[in-house]
Amino acid sequence: MKPSRTTLLLLIAVLSAPTLAADAEAGLLAIKALGKLNGQALACAQMPAAARAKSLMLAHAPKTQRFGDAYEEATQAAYLAQTRAADPCPEPLSVIDQLNRLALQLAATLPVGGAASK
Repeated sequence: MKPSRTTLLLLIAVLSAPTLAADAEAGLLAIKALGKLNGQALACAQMPAAARAKSLMLAHAPKTQRFGDAYEEATQAAYLAQTRAADPCPEPLSVIDQLNRLALQLAATLPVGGAASK
């Protein structure tokens, strides 16, 4: 007996679900890291870095509440942590370097134009 096309598609979907969940989780962690850099850049008045973080967010993150909330919460927490800390702001080039590394990670985990995950 030959399996039907529907059965094959369901089998592929079931087998790929753990991989998709892991990819979505890795993407969510990258978006949280991006939000953290954004909050730090905003608190330190490093507007070019904050603009780059926002641009990366808009380009890579799926347009879902889960990803939007993760970015906003990480931004707010990092902003408050930086403004309350006695630590000096990092050098702007250091923040840009971190953003560049994160951009590579985002390209791998959440490619531009990729499917949205919830």
